[in-house]
Amino acid sequence: MTDSEATAAGPVRRWPRRLRRAAILGVVVLLLASLPWLWTTLAARGHLHSEADAPAADVVIVLGTAVAADRQRPGDRLAGRLETAAALVTSGRAKVVLVSGDGGGTSGDEPAVMTSYLAGLGVDPQRVVADPFGLDTYDSCLRAREVYGVERALIVTQSYHLSRAVTLCRQIGLDVDGVTARCDGCGAALLAEKSVRDYFASGKAAWDAVRGRAPAVSSPADPAVQNALRP
Repeated sequence: MTDSEATAAGPVRRWPRRLRRAAILGVVVLLLASLPWLWTTLAARGHLHSEADAPAADVVIVLGTAVAADRQRPGDRLAGRLETAAALVTSGRAKVVLVSGDGGGTSGDEPAVMTSYLAGLGVDPQRVVADPFGLDTYDSCLRAREVYGVERALIVTQSYHLSRAVTLCRQIGLDVDGVTARCDGCGAALLAEKSVRDYFASGKAAWDAVRGRAPAVSSPADPAVQNALRP
């Protein structure tokens, strides 16, 4: 082999080595990025239920999400969550509904819409408590425990979100079991999109839990849930 041939062969032999290193690095980065998602998924095992086999608890927490364009009705995902919660109350597996969402959300007042929709489903308004400062999943869990004094609850949201919600609540000391919400109007593309979003949101969830973030809005203790539980 001439010198020129050897020089040309050198980079050819080095490229596979570089590609292998890049591939290994990519796998390592992917694994590290997936650790929060793995944590939320594995930690929730044994605490996820369908509507039909949900255990009993005094309180069911419904996590807020976007309302419909008219700002008066819940969107498909939120309607499914509320219908599931109403079914749990009707079947006697829950007594009080804590609706937790953003009272000043860009799509509308989530807790107000949730409360109204539950009344239309036959849930006694005196058995519904609204938290307008459940600005994200972590805040909803923390405020349920610290502001409303909830110690044990069911939590309702769609399947792609449920493991993260259960893990966050349990991490901050709230004993919850998750119940998969209905989502009759949700298409496959929407659910896939939300699953991807939730995969990345697990990183923030892990960071919030590790540093013990305070809720975005601090409120004094509120006895509304305990009052609603009284006969």
